[in-house]
Amino acid sequence: MFDRLGSQSHHRLRWFLGLFVTWLAVSAQAADAPKTAEDWLEQLGPALNATSYKGVFVYSRGDQVSSMRIAHRFHDGEVQERLVIQDGDQGEIIRRGGRVFCILPSHGRIQLDAVLPSGPFSEAFSSKLPPFRRWYAARLLDDDRVAGHRAVVVALNPKDVHRYRYRLWLEKTSGLLVKSQVLANDDTVLERFQFTMLELTDDIPDSEFQIPFEDPRQALSLDKAEARIAAAAPPPEPSQPAKFAWSLGWHPEGFQETPSPHSHTGQAVAFSDGLASFSVFIAPVGNKDMPTGISRIGATTIFMRKMVVGDQRHLVTVVGEIPPDTAMKVGRSVFVQKNREPARVGTEPGSDMAARPQATAGSE
Repeated sequence: MFDRLGSQSHHRLRWFLGLFVTWLAVSAQAADAPKTAEDWLEQLGPALNATSYKGVFVYSRGDQVSSMRIAHRFHDGEVQERLVIQDGDQGEIIRRGGRVFCILPSHGRIQLDAVLPSGPFSEAFSSKLPPFRRWYAARLLDDDRVAGHRAVVVALNPKDVHRYRYRLWLEKTSGLLVKSQVLANDDTVLERFQFTMLELTDDIPDSEFQIPFEDPRQALSLDKAEARIAAAAPPPEPSQPAKFAWSLGWHPEGFQETPSPHSHTGQAVAFSDGLASFSVFIAPVGNKDMPTGISRIGATTIFMRKMVVGDQRHLVTVVGEIPPDTAMKVGRSVFVQKNREPARVGTEPGSDMAARPQATAGSE
């Protein structure tokens, strides 16, 4: 009898153990279930800022290749970052939140520069639901390995011919961007960013983000360095408004106007679809002989054309991460009018029927 009871208990224990192992396996599979491409893109935004790491990355654009050492952390509620150029002339960029310091030893000076984005694609992926999703289709490719870290690969393919394609490699544990490619429609890689060495770590000392001087005893904290530079900096020159207005008759659907880049001599308007961006500059050139035509360095296209309005000659420049045909179409849709009204864009972006000034504008 006892043998029979013992046998029943043994079988019952084996059944419970089998059930428990099966539950563990199912749970593990659920936990390891692959995320969608959209899930990874949502994780990328916070990872770009909140992940602490240090390493070396390479950036190539056309035949230009450069490498940089980086230390990055999120500390006391702000992003802190240090970039050190590894080849050519010496130089560093140190940021704390919105303050950016450019250190240029070869020029014998330290200057406070404009706000720069924190790492590749940080502006594009800063929101939870990036607006570019309407204009790009995202899908997962086969996993890969970058700088010794496992990575998922996300393809972003445009839904029209006015944008480039993107490939993003995201580190599996953090979602950090560790490699990216910008590709033309024929699969030519136009630009590439990739970590060659990467360490995910919270152990980054405060000294990593100090302003360096030739004499280490002169090293300053960012707050003191900012005060010294601000006190020594000359007041900015007041910019004069351009005495003309212009209208942009066409731009690709989905590109919205963003804060414009600074221009002393003319007017500028910037556009972005949440991932790619371009700017349009209009400036009077008088009798200066300015170059015209189109060129491309990596994924950056530059298109320049001259326009004549009355007795005024103007130079139209389109520059940004858009294909050459798109840049030319944007630049050729510009119309200039001689008056003091501010620059404006066409009322029907994405259409050739946008409102245009009545003044006749000729092109050279």
